[in-house]
Amino acid sequence: MKKSLIALAVLAASGAAMAQSSVTLYGVADAGVTYVNGGKNFTGVESGQNKTSRLGFKGVEDLGGGLKANFVLEGGLNLDSGDGNSGAPAGAAASTGFSFQRQSTVGLSGGFGEVRLGRELTAAYNATARYDVFGSVGLGASQLWANGGVFSIPVDPTTVIKARSTTDQRVSNAVTYVSPDFAGFKVGVNYGFGEVAGANSDNRYMGAAATYDNGPISLGFGLERMNKPGNALALGNTDAISLGGSYDLGVAKLLAGYRQSTVKGFLGDNTPNLKTKGYMLAVTAPVGPGLVRASYNRYEARFDDGKTTANHFSAGYVYNMSKRTALYGTYSYLKNSNEDNLWGISSKAAVKDNGSQQGLQVGVTHAF
Repeated sequence: MKKSLIALAVLAASGAAMAQSSVTLYGVADAGVTYVNGGKNFTGVESGQNKTSRLGFKGVEDLGGGLKANFVLEGGLNLDSGDGNSGAPAGAAASTGFSFQRQSTVGLSGGFGEVRLGRELTAAYNATARYDVFGSVGLGASQLWANGGVFSIPVDPTTVIKARSTTDQRVSNAVTYVSPDFAGFKVGVNYGFGEVAGANSDNRYMGAAATYDNGPISLGFGLERMNKPGNALALGNTDAISLGGSYDLGVAKLLAGYRQSTVKGFLGDNTPNLKTKGYMLAVTAPVGPGLVRASYNRYEARFDDGKTTANHFSAGYVYNMSKRTALYGTYSYLKNSNEDNLWGISSKAAVKDNGSQQGLQVGVTHAF
């Protein structure tokens, strides 16, 4: 009898411990057929055109007294080729192996908020890119939050360089703090160590964001500074500011965003600054079992007394077959001013001589 009681006590204690900690496997599998009409047409299967394909693990342990430990390991996948070249920093060398470049953090949370260490999306990106109705992926994605905003700039008839025009979506080597929710108001801060020997400020990132979500109103603000990066995209310091908001009318949701970035010494020391900015106006509306979404983006770049702009229109529909599976379709059209080719909706096909590009994609998303 006593042995039975002891065994029951051990099982009960074990169950309580398991209830206080957990590890979850999750992911998204997304692929679609894409057609792009440009200088040369492109047709093919592409991954992550509605939501980025990914595989992740996350866990939490209750340490008592309101304190919890947690971790997230998340890597991107390309379903069209099966490789893991997804989520890397702008300008980084391509990698075909799977790695946790989307997020790799460990942290502690409690009444004070949460502190995390590792690589993740910046607080500024989380606060304002959430208003992009196309989720920052696919032909319709707003390029206000493009990863690093890498431009190809012709220096002379035989030389073209790639250069960064804004900050990355993610920050590495970072300490992140996220505050508790104060009646819908939250703040987040990232500090990313540059880790450049002998030049501690190079490649250093500092960012802060504030959000407010209460009823139908949602607002976001981000402020960022990235010091001269120590890679092939060597430029001066980059400062960025972003704003966003939405209002849910019930029958439709109205969304808007604005972002501006300034790179000092765009092509190196003693060269002109580059300023890029743009705004987005968007709307979503529930129709049947799915969601209609549409957006207009205006992009502008100023460099060395020159100016170029682009207009970007997108519309699409997501048909929810279940809580986990959806079909989607998107049409997008972009037109550069002055027959430029600075912006495009896809790198798989060149922009036409008149500066335009358009495309259509249909696909399926499954979350697990």
